[in-house]
Amino acid sequence: MEYAVIMAGGVGSRFWPASRRAHPKQFLKVFGDQTLIQQTVSRLDGLVPPERCYVVTNEAYVEKTREQLPQVPAANILAEPMSRNTAPCINFAAAELSRHDPEAMMIVLPADHVIEDEERFRSVLRVAIEKAREPGALVTVGINPTHPATGYGYIQFDAARDAAADGSEAFAVKTFAEKPDLETAERFLDSGDFLWNSGMFVWRADSVLENLQRFVPRTFDAFAPLLTLAPDGDNTAVVKAAFESSQSISIDYAVMERAERVFVVPGSFGWNDIGDWRAVYDLSKKDDLGNALSGEVIVNDSSRCLVRSSEGRLTVLVGIHDALVIQTEDATLICKREHSQDVKAVVEYLGAHQLDDYV
Repeated sequence: MEYAVIMAGGVGSRFWPASRRAHPKQFLKVFGDQTLIQQTVSRLDGLVPPERCYVVTNEAYVEKTREQLPQVPAANILAEPMSRNTAPCINFAAAELSRHDPEAMMIVLPADHVIEDEERFRSVLRVAIEKAREPGALVTVGINPTHPATGYGYIQFDAARDAAADGSEAFAVKTFAEKPDLETAERFLDSGDFLWNSGMFVWRADSVLENLQRFVPRTFDAFAPLLTLAPDGDNTAVVKAAFESSQSISIDYAVMERAERVFVVPGSFGWNDIGDWRAVYDLSKKDDLGNALSGEVIVNDSSRCLVRSSEGRLTVLVGIHDALVIQTEDATLICKREHSQDVKAVVEYLGAHQLDDYV
């Protein structure tokens, strides 16, 4: 049986000031009438029903998640007592699914991606699911790159065979590469056998657990007691102890870069992980001067700006170009588009100076 596991524990610090500790990025309406996490569940329609969707989130966001996803059973919202990166998150979900369904197939998705062609996306996932049925297979989804991006990791795949990387089949992974500099990213594109690493995975729960046990036994052992609990047993104490003793490590470092049977399904379906406000600008509709405006905004002699003005407030730009202006009730961000990644440093500064009302 196929299950979706949606990872929704992040705080989205590069989306400050809209994303806050109490109301992080995945709960924001960035595009359209649904929040990012609602869109993530909705696009699985026809592939995985809501009753087989699980969400792993920080315990502070459990109630907010239930409010936003009333169609998902409350018991399917899994609470992390602390953040330990994606490997413990996935180990937690795999153990939980295994005690309910020993043959569970997991579709692991971040909660904050934007996907334009949802039908094509589901087609790619179906190919990944079929490949993941093979014993021990771990499958990831790669994105056919459209430009030499330096903000994404890359996946090199075995393109020796005469086959199109169109999402119709899975290829063996040769290597994973960290976020490159521009020159390296250009070389990756020229080679034709590199994909963007989307952070989306498909595998049987027992397959990923076997690899977690092999490569990060400390984390696997921490969650192993979950496997022996009754399906309706209380897991609260076990989960707390497991996260406390797990190392903080990503699933890429822990497993994907070390496992033997790793495959990738290339896809092109209008994907963006919208990691910062610049990505929102890139995806937004713009006027003749390249401005993407939301709310009450007046611009004069200004171009190529993203402006989001909070309800009841007027924002005016005069002689401003290539900027991001994000206004909320209690804070305003103004920065050049090329410095969008640096917004995270603002959040770190606020936290370090105990300005918690703004974090």
